[in-house]
Amino acid sequence: MKSFRLFAVLLAAALTLGGCKAFRTLSGSTLKTAQGRPYELIVVANQPLWTGAVGDSLRALLTQPIPYLPQTEPLFDVLRVTPDGFTNMVVDHRNILKVLVDPALEEAAAGVAYDVTAKPQIVLTLQAPSEEAMTAYLDANGEKLLQILEQAERDRAVAYAQQFGAPGVERAVRERFGVGMHVPTGYQLAADQKDFVWARYEYPTASQGFLVYSYPADEKALSYESLLAARKRFAARIPGPSDGSYMTTSSVFPPEMRMFRLEGRLWVELRGFWDVENDFMGGPFVSYSTIDTATGYVFTYDAYVYAPKLPPHKRNLMRGLEHLFYTISFPKEAAE
Repeated sequence: MKSFRLFAVLLAAALTLGGCKAFRTLSGSTLKTAQGRPYELIVVANQPLWTGAVGDSLRALLTQPIPYLPQTEPLFDVLRVTPDGFTNMVVDHRNILKVLVDPALEEAAAGVAYDVTAKPQIVLTLQAPSEEAMTAYLDANGEKLLQILEQAERDRAVAYAQQFGAPGVERAVRERFGVGMHVPTGYQLAADQKDFVWARYEYPTASQGFLVYSYPADEKALSYESLLAARKRFAARIPGPSDGSYMTTSSVFPPEMRMFRLEGRLWVELRGFWDVENDFMGGPFVSYSTIDTATGYVFTYDAYVYAPKLPPHKRNLMRGLEHLFYTISFPKEAAE
């Protein structure tokens, strides 16, 4: 029972601290590079578990559709292997979830370990005395487990941006807005204006881009109507492919709004779809806005994807842009 209770403690710690190095497995430099693609997950479970209620619960949790994408895409691409098949390169995958039901156990719980056989790697373990206990545990703690897996993917993206940066884009954001931001190599500066920076990463069949803009705040600055109006105003600076065309926000599916705090600062998220006025283009976007208390201005990071030839593979492109938001840093004295 001692080791089993430790699982529960480690899970709680991981939820609190995310990818904090204090909870990573100590490892030398000899670990192999983790295998697999972003948001690909290996589930280790025997056949009865996978074809029964536990498997149903896991699939409902892990492959639920991501909102505000043009086509249906799951949270994770799940690949299931049996315990006997968990060998060779599979054990070195970046994301692993082990599922075990053992009547000798007294209660259900979970544990998390990092960089066990490869790096960067996360290994989650779920254990329960019965299938009923396992499904009940997933119902109660499923969202927390998703948060841990998402945090692992985010940590990898942030670490890459910190190590392999695009100095020209980072310099423009810092000089225009007094805000630090890590942007990975490959992004090119498309516009650099007093209150507006636009950067993009062009692929043969897709495009990732983000805007950073700022404007004076008023008492309604973080309201839905004000943020939507500001987005339409600044997005119009992105030209479309034909004369007189420009980016706007889709009114067919109005954006969704949520408020949250990150490191003590209040942010407002808008998530929806963008269109091009006077042309036929569009895709998903997400924006994050806050009031910079040092300047009294609204600061917004707005990210979008255009990938008409890649249905339904827009999840990772959007997630990559969302991860960049977590590299943004304000001067200490400016935080609320």
